[in-house]
Amino acid sequence: MRIGEAAETAGVPTQTIRFYERRGLLPAPRRGHNGYREYDASILTRLAFIRSGQTAGLTLVEVASILDLRRDGAVPCAHVHSLLLTKLDDIRARQRELAVLEVELEGLITRSDRLDPADCTDVQICHIIAPDA
Repeated sequence: MRIGEAAETAGVPTQTIRFYERRGLLPAPRRGHNGYREYDASILTRLAFIRSGQTAGLTLVEVASILDLRRDGAVPCAHVHSLLLTKLDDIRARQRELAVLEVELEGLITRSDRLDPADCTDVQICHIIAPDA
């Protein structure tokens, strides 16, 4: 199949396929006598895998590391497990940071409800977020 058909079937733009090829996520396709890229059905499986990895929060570099292990004949399950644990730890840390930010924003909004814009000075820039004197 040609790149357009592969892209349409996989639900990605043709530029994504070209990008993945340049990044080494997809093997270089064979070329027909006319120079067009010719793909076999395995590209669809590979594209679906890349998308699933991204959906799980993995970067393209991380997905490439999994593909490299498989290409080298290793079973990448332990590596994937480690990547996912790290990703989960990162998400949990970010959630804690967002909870702190939520409290901060709620405090600023409450503060803004009590302040009069007429009392705001040029020195403060905006007295809602200016530090207390």
